[in-house]
Amino acid sequence: QMQLVESGGGLVQAGGSLRLSCAASGRTFSSTAMGWFRQAPGKERDFVAAIDWSGLGKEYADGVKGRFTISRDNAKNTVYLQMNLLKAEDTAVYYCAADRLPWGGVSWYVGTPDPVWGQGTQVTVSS
Repeated sequence: QMQLVESGGGLVQAGGSLRLSCAASGRTFSSTAMGWFRQAPGKERDFVAAIDWSGLGKEYADGVKGRFTISRDNAKNTVYLQMNLLKAEDTAVYYCAADRLPWGGVSWYVGTPDPVWGQGTQVTVSS
């Protein structure tokens, strides 16, 4: 079973940047597809970005394309989410997620009922 711990959240002004990190342990990270999701108050958890096990395939939600970048460092067992040009509507709790199966593609999260979740990190963007 993989464990995920997010960090890097905080309060930032609109137009600013943050980088979230997700440290993984307990399973072979390098063969695991990963992703980021977010949940704003009163709303469902939504997809933000995904990266396949190789790091070559990446996918983004329409609302963050061109502003957010997902990446991974297999030597550090860590996946990142670089967030630039932040907007007030990006305010949410951000969750790291891992595919429970190895060798997942970039769309691993589609139809996956129960990924491994981290505990979440709060991102607040002031306007």
